[in-house]
Amino acid sequence: MLISMTGFGKAEVQFNEKSITVEVKSLNSKQLDLNVKTPMIYRDREYDIRNLLTSKLIRGKVDFYISYDDKKENTSAPINGNIFKSYYDQIQKLSDDCNISLSTEPVIQTILRLPDVLKIERIETTDEEWKAVFECINAAIEKMILFREQEGKALEKDITERVRLIEELLVKIEPFEKQRLEAVKAKLQEGLKNLSKDVKVDNDRFEQEVIYYIEKMDVTEEKVRLRNHCEYFINTVNETQPVGRKLGFILQEMGREINTLGSKANQAEMQKFVVLMKDELEKIKEQSLNIL
Repeated sequence: MLISMTGFGKAEVQFNEKSITVEVKSLNSKQLDLNVKTPMIYRDREYDIRNLLTSKLIRGKVDFYISYDDKKENTSAPINGNIFKSYYDQIQKLSDDCNISLSTEPVIQTILRLPDVLKIERIETTDEEWKAVFECINAAIEKMILFREQEGKALEKDITERVRLIEELLVKIEPFEKQRLEAVKAKLQEGLKNLSKDVKVDNDRFEQEVIYYIEKMDVTEEKVRLRNHCEYFINTVNETQPVGRKLGFILQEMGREINTLGSKANQAEMQKFVVLMKDELEKIKEQSLNIL
């Protein structure tokens, strides 16, 4: 069964007054490329999140997000009055000493950006909350895996049909292959007839040369190997473990045999079928880039 690297999963959970949302989405990639974004309160658990994603997703460019909405959370950070006043007094003294006029509003805005003026308290996350978050993460991942499996089924149907089409095109080559060999032999014989009557032809030698020439053009070996590669490809598709890389290697071998067929064809009708094979192979390669 094929699994796509494209997927999306979203899950939500309520914990006390918090509404927590987890989103996971992925695209194809040669390796596992994680982009994890979490709120500050969950930052100390990022290592655990990465380990979970790595164990379940294997490959792909993965974007992971956690967000939350806390109805009880006080959005305004308290101002440390003593530190604010100390900064203001120092600025005022410098202003008087340097005879610089001050505008109140810009001074206030500047002081609020200075260190320790705003009291930002670290919010600790309880084990119970983390358990709820962890379950939410798992739910989002499972939804994305289900999405990947559904996409994989569509990929499997498409590429399997294209491989079978390559096999059908290979069968259609055979009648033209026989015609081609007969045409080559007839052309050589016609060439001999046009030679001067004084030229003597050794018929045995001629037959040997014809056989040698025909053997060089013979594509039986390439056809056998291509059929074997096609069957191996179909069998590999039905394996249970991730097979994206393996399928890529098989496609490379299929491409080599098709290219050799094209170079040996030396016949217009055969070349047309070879071109159709190459077209199908390129479409399969493009699809296979998204297979886990």
